[in-house]
Amino acid sequence: MRAQHTTHSLPAFPIYSCAFISDDLLVAGGGGGASRSGIKNKLRLFRISVKRQLESLAEFELDKDEDAPMSMTGHIESRTIVCGINSAVAKLEKGENENCRKFLIDGDDVFRFTLLGTRGTISPGNTEDYQRLSVLSNDAEFVAVGSERELTLLSYESLSPVARPIVVSKGEIYDATLSATHLILATSVNLLVYALPATLRSRGKDNQKNAIIDSLSLPELRLIKTLDVPTIPSIPVGAAVTFRASRLHPSDVDLLYSVINVTLPRAPKAKTAKKQAYILKWRVSAAGDVSFSAALEGSRKISEGSLTCFDVSPDGKLLAFGVSDYSLGILDANSLAPLLSILKAHEFPITALRFNPSSKLLVSGGVDSSMRIVAIPESFGGLSWSVTILIMLATLGVVLAVMMSRA
Repeated sequence: MRAQHTTHSLPAFPIYSCAFISDDLLVAGGGGGASRSGIKNKLRLFRISVKRQLESLAEFELDKDEDAPMSMTGHIESRTIVCGINSAVAKLEKGENENCRKFLIDGDDVFRFTLLGTRGTISPGNTEDYQRLSVLSNDAEFVAVGSERELTLLSYESLSPVARPIVVSKGEIYDATLSATHLILATSVNLLVYALPATLRSRGKDNQKNAIIDSLSLPELRLIKTLDVPTIPSIPVGAAVTFRASRLHPSDVDLLYSVINVTLPRAPKAKTAKKQAYILKWRVSAAGDVSFSAALEGSRKISEGSLTCFDVSPDGKLLAFGVSDYSLGILDANSLAPLLSILKAHEFPITALRFNPSSKLLVSGGVDSSMRIVAIPESFGGLSWSVTILIMLATLGVVLAVMMSRA
């Protein structure tokens, strides 16, 4: 079945982040950023119909000189979101950046955004740094928020820190994923696996009572495993390889997906070096917070360009990605076989990508001030493309056998 998709133009609203708060309600964050472009920075709530139509329901305009919402995660049951929004430059220069913000979206006929709390997690000194990732744990106990080199694990309920910040000495932070026992941090150079002791949950509840917390009194997360970029036969020697994303399977915590971007050695007389992206599938094993191991189970080259966005469907059957060449793709999560490719999904690289809770819709957003809504066909949730090909070949074999027996 062919996937149906619709593009919606949203004038003067470059999109940088998005999150679903129900199966048909989507919050998007965007705007002109911290620059004085005249484009206002906002949070906007949309309803998506079964026919992929988009209805604007509410918006929250940020204060003048504040940045656009650059990352976002949502909690369905409470209809809340946590997003990364830098304060105005004047506050940044004073070390008063309230970059992590939590909002409630409530209402039935008339919706509204209510600010529930804020937390500064970015060390002062670099006014260009921002909260580039916001990741919610499956049980909604924790939210991991990260800037270029610093990641903080917070209680989702109170936004209170539950552990000392992780500061990476090599590379940049790009993504994180959480299980009940581990935090996996994707930096540009490797995957860092940290143990999450059970005591963190009780600490998160205790810290809800304290607005000001001494970071030295918090536990330090223990690094128990470092995963380097594996050897992929099709990647030539001399290529520059960096991690870009990592996600645990939503229901099978023994499966981990990661993405690497590859810059190939520049060919003679070539003006620029070619780029590629690969999705890696790992089989992981963990013994509580004591040990962690991972073995590469499969890989697939997905594009002749760098990956910019990645998401795993809540039902665990699909992988979606956006590429720097403006294309959008979907893979079978089990076989890594391609299921869908939209070559010109946006006019600029995709900056936001998210499945809805039922895994029936995929939404992408870009700085071209547009949103694309993809309806996922029923067959995507069943047979993978590789299995479909095998069935077709088997059917063809039966037909040929019948024709030969009649000859």
